Amino acid sequence: MKILSDLIAVILFFITYSLTQNIIWATAVALVIGIIQAAFTWMKHKKLDTMQKVSFVLIVVFGGATILFKNGAFIMWKPTLLFWAGAIAIGISHLMKKNGLKALMGKELTLPDAIWNRLTYIWIGFLFIMGVINLAVAYPFTPAREPIWVQYKMYGSTGLMLAFVLAQGFYLSRHLPQENQQ
Repeated sequence: MKILSDLIAVILFFITYSLTQNIIWATAVALVIGIIQAAFTWMKHKKLDTMQKVSFVLIVVFGGATILFKNGAFIMWKPTLLFWAGAIAIGISHLMKKNGLKALMGKELTLPDAIWNRLTYIWIGFLFIMGVINLAVAYPFTPAREPIWVQYKMYGSTGLMLAFVLAQGFYLSRHLPQENQQ
């Protein structure tokens, strides 16, 4: 469900940009949606998880800077910083001998520790690479790059994330305990 709500912001950003060709307006929509999503989550659960907090701060700071300075470079940096913050958070929790992924998904999945560790490294690498790809697509952060970056944000980044999650599902399916068949 969380992935769906995150996708709503991306879709509305994309639709607004497609209709207006204005990254400031699209960012304003994303900023409002981000605030609404955080408020809704807070009202429903009385908390935001760490990545929701980071995402909220980044959309407010970088979205706000994009609007205030009328410069799309700020919002173009946001995904990279979010990906890298995720990679750093997972890495730090791993160094502290706490597996962040297991803490997030361990209630739904029973896996050997070796698989959780491998999954941790895979996620760190994937998030780091996603940040690098975002920078490569956005660079040199000019108005001429905006339409290319917006297309990548909608289709490329979302597609890569979907492909990664599906590949992870196939990988994990080999390591899940088999149910007793009758």
